[in-house]
Amino acid sequence: MTGPVCVIITARNAAATIADAVRSALAEPEVSELVLVDDASQDDTAARAKSAAEGDDRLRILQETQNIGPARARNHAIDASNAPFLAILDADDYLLPGRFAALLTAPAFDMVADNIVFVPDERPGIVTPSELPDVADHAFQALDLAEFIAGNIPAPGIARGELGFLKPLISRDFLDRHGLRYDPALWLGEDYDLYVRMLAKGARFQLSRQLGYAARVRSNSLSGQHRTADLAALLRATQTHRALRDLHPSERHAMRAHRDHLRDRYLLRAFLDRKRDLGLLRALLFALAPPQNFLPIAKGIARDKFGRHRRAQQPSQPDRRYLLPIE
Repeated sequence: MTGPVCVIITARNAAATIADAVRSALAEPEVSELVLVDDASQDDTAARAKSAAEGDDRLRILQETQNIGPARARNHAIDASNAPFLAILDADDYLLPGRFAALLTAPAFDMVADNIVFVPDERPGIVTPSELPDVADHAFQALDLAEFIAGNIPAPGIARGELGFLKPLISRDFLDRHGLRYDPALWLGEDYDLYVRMLAKGARFQLSRQLGYAARVRSNSLSGQHRTADLAALLRATQTHRALRDLHPSERHAMRAHRDHLRDRYLLRAFLDRKRDLGLLRALLFALAPPQNFLPIAKGIARDKFGRHRRAQQPSQPDRRYLLPIE
């Protein structure tokens, strides 16, 4: 190994996109290991990844015989690798050239992340640096626990803007010293949960607005197929975060607001599940027992209907958008 970075990809039925992910990771000279966990794919994900690597021995494929989910699969990859820094790359996505060289210039960090460009899956090919705007602000800024949590409560009219989507370069030493890994019980929000637990342990999180990561927006992505039970598990995890340490008032406020946001999402999903499976009357009984369930469910239904109407009025997706403002 010559570089300091291990890239970890967990993939399930990702044959259509895995080649771009693999090629983008292996193009970075700082990458000494690329560990792909094939999470019981039913297509030729592993074969396409191997073909894309063109014999590069930095690629190692771990094959799971049962679908274990992204958190447990990532833990397997962490424990099977050695590089001092870990970088998660989703199988739908790809890295932009020079990403790690830029991130490694950050001041002292335990996590360091950059901006994400979201592109629709229908867009042909991959985004190249020449297509992206120059970002004038090259500075890194420190992100604390309260700021990070608050950055995961979506603002009205802003889609997929949560800071939990960040894909930081993570210090293996910090994880090992504090006994931290992804929570295998989570199939949704596992990144958010790990970042919160790291920050609660004192992790230094640096953030740049420079563009280094490209995420495909796909209607059938794994993150878009979460179950109500997955949302409930994330809600339970956020409730345990309040016991991680003696919280500052700003941290308690952010955690409470984020918990309320997740709870409202869960109530809406649980209501819709009951309506589908048991009928409207049983769903209404759930919405009224206790009565305080009713308002967030009603608001969620209205928000969904308004959102569908707005999307119908503006059917086309933008060619690209960004997680963080670039101006």
